[in-house]
Amino acid sequence: MTWEIVIGLEVHTQLSTNTKIFSGASTAYGAESNTQADAVSIALPGVLPVLNKGAVERAIKFGLAVGAHIAPRSVFARKNYFYPDLPKGYQISQFDLPVVGPGALTILVEPLSGNAKPYEKVVRITRAHLEEDAGKSVHGDSQGVTGVDLNRAGTPLLEIVSEPDMCSASEAVAYAKALHSLVRWIGICDGNMQEGSFRCDVNVSVRRPGEPLGTRREIKNLNSFKFMQQAIDYEVQWQIDTIENGGKIHQATVLFNPDTGETRAMRSKEDAHDYRYFPDPDLLPLDISEKWKEQIRATLPELPQAKRGRYIGEFALNEYDANILTSSREMADFFDAAVDCLPSQPKLIANWIMGEISALLARDKLEIGNCPVSAVWLAGLLTRVSDNTINVKTAKEILDGAWGRNQLFAKLIQAQASIDAEIESKGLKQVSDSGAIEKIVDEIIAANADKVAEYRSGKDKLFGFFVGLAMKASKGKANPAQLNDILKKKLAG
Repeated sequence: MTWEIVIGLEVHTQLSTNTKIFSGASTAYGAESNTQADAVSIALPGVLPVLNKGAVERAIKFGLAVGAHIAPRSVFARKNYFYPDLPKGYQISQFDLPVVGPGALTILVEPLSGNAKPYEKVVRITRAHLEEDAGKSVHGDSQGVTGVDLNRAGTPLLEIVSEPDMCSASEAVAYAKALHSLVRWIGICDGNMQEGSFRCDVNVSVRRPGEPLGTRREIKNLNSFKFMQQAIDYEVQWQIDTIENGGKIHQATVLFNPDTGETRAMRSKEDAHDYRYFPDPDLLPLDISEKWKEQIRATLPELPQAKRGRYIGEFALNEYDANILTSSREMADFFDAAVDCLPSQPKLIANWIMGEISALLARDKLEIGNCPVSAVWLAGLLTRVSDNTINVKTAKEILDGAWGRNQLFAKLIQAQASIDAEIESKGLKQVSDSGAIEKIVDEIIAANADKVAEYRSGKDKLFGFFVGLAMKASKGKANPAQLNDILKKKLAG
């Protein structure tokens, strides 16, 4: 390659506490402006911050999930800078002693090239530190002025900083998606990117192979994986074109405009930090004991990587299937619940979840947590597929019917009993009587002597023609495997 791309991410994860990191004000989204800005949030004189224990526990849980060092003692610092929506004139954050130290996250990268195979990569995590969010500037009201909403001020954030280990937009997006899935998986963040619960800053630089790191530019506040891909691709090409045309890259903070697909500089950014960090005198150092850490470790669910390994080892699923099924905790929970009901058919269940169920969810723009049919119901349906009571075509018809029912009803019904009753009442049982199938085949062969002759003369593709006639004659109920066997024997003469 003529150029090497170097990418690192800083991800602001809003922690799922009900109250702010240093006060009892609500963190609920969507309230009227400034109705959740208490005395601490707006920095009235004389108020003191009180650390939210739940925010600390969530930070520790994340650190344990990525195998990171948990600091036995960490310190909160004041990060001093001016911004209209920062009421104190400083942000309480962590600097040289963060709660979470070095860790790592293994990601699966799917390259853009159709011929390239997915591959695993380990991205190192430098640190993850607790801090408070700022407020929000609201631009351009009816009077053409900018307002300030301090509802968000003081919301607990965990800023997760990676090493510059990624070398393509595909890797950066794969890392961001893996991180997004993980924080939702362990229950520390709702991951709602539209509401700003998960925001990414991407540092991008380019260099010639073997040269020192290039000057980076930081793309701020990306809240969409699609926009991240587009922003990185544009920024990389812009930097390469600038250098090749004799220009120089200056360190800067840039914004991505999704309407134009371009990045533009917002402000220059020098290497020297002028935040004048110093320990916050109102907050004691945070001590984390081994006992507390192990209590939190005991609350962790089975993590995605371990679950993937178990699916491959225990259920003989391939790596691709295991990765899809662990793409979210809700997806994995759905699969696990179905397998608990039908333990002999994990591959069949996996195929239906990744196939028919996922297709219907995508069509109706639903997440699997809101699936109109339950995992127990699906297992009941597939029980009758696996024991040859019904064929796949009939099973899909039953699924389509159940999908359209009231969601609550579909989840409350007794799965196996209701499915069996539907099969019986509608006469949907598969025909597995070889005598009955032979009779259908004989009638079709007798009525299509010319096609039989063509088939026997070498036109093998006509076999599908006979299968279609037989399935139509049986009203779709013939056992496909038996039908194929009998047809082959009969057509062979």
